[in-house]
Amino acid sequence: MNETEDRQRLDKWLWAARFFKTRALAAEAINGGKVHLNGERTKPGRTIKPLDQLVITRGYVEYTIIVRALSKHRRPAKEAVQLYEETADSIQTREQRMAEVKAQTALMPHAPKRPSKKDRRQIVRFQRKQN
Repeated sequence: MNETEDRQRLDKWLWAARFFKTRALAAEAINGGKVHLNGERTKPGRTIKPLDQLVITRGYVEYTIIVRALSKHRRPAKEAVQLYEETADSIQTREQRMAEVKAQTALMPHAPKRPSKKDRRQIVRFQRKQN
């Protein structure tokens, strides 16, 4: 993690910290109001520094993180995790939300799978007997 400066563009940091796959997606999320810096809506070119607080909304999950370090380059995920620290409240809320979503999807009926060759033969036999 090369720290050449004490400030960095927000969209580039989100990309380097692996919250978004591309800088364009990071910029789109920032412009869409999905990222707040120190409690305020911001722009992609806004500079961030260590100890800034970010609230990032991705889908139905919200992360509240504190910037710990800056990195100009996108590094492996194990190194990217060292760039920030997620707050304890954020972790608890996120895990609770994930459990709620998992419980909701468990109650939803799943689409039936395609019948196998054996199933099709049984269907044909059944239909012939009914006629």
